[in-house]
Amino acid sequence: QVQLVESGGGLVQAGGSLRLSCTASGRTFSRYTMGWYRQAPGKEREFVAGVTSGGSTYYADSMKGRFTISRDNVKNTVYLQINSLKPDDTAVYYCAAGPRYKAGYDYWGQGTQVTVSS
Repeated sequence: QVQLVESGGGLVQAGGSLRLSCTASGRTFSRYTMGWYRQAPGKEREFVAGVTSGGSTYYADSMKGRFTISRDNVKNTVYLQINSLKPDDTAVYYCAAGPRYKAGYDYWGQGTQVTVSS
């Protein structure tokens, strides 16, 4: 069982940056592929980025360039750096943990709200 807790969301002006964090419980964090998703009001949840246990990263095509995912296995934490924020980035951002690349995600955090003002 893995518990995930996101933090770092908030209200930011367009053009600004945020770094979201997701800290996992347990001693097997390094074995998981970690991902970030987001869900905007009235829209479906969409994939943002993922990082494998080996550190390989992958992104949704629409997220390449402004989003950077990274992980720190010592701190049991995965990060999502978002630069040049736009109002369209307003969403609840969720982190997730899964067994391996493209195998889906079994564990989810409660989400952190990001609101970008114009």
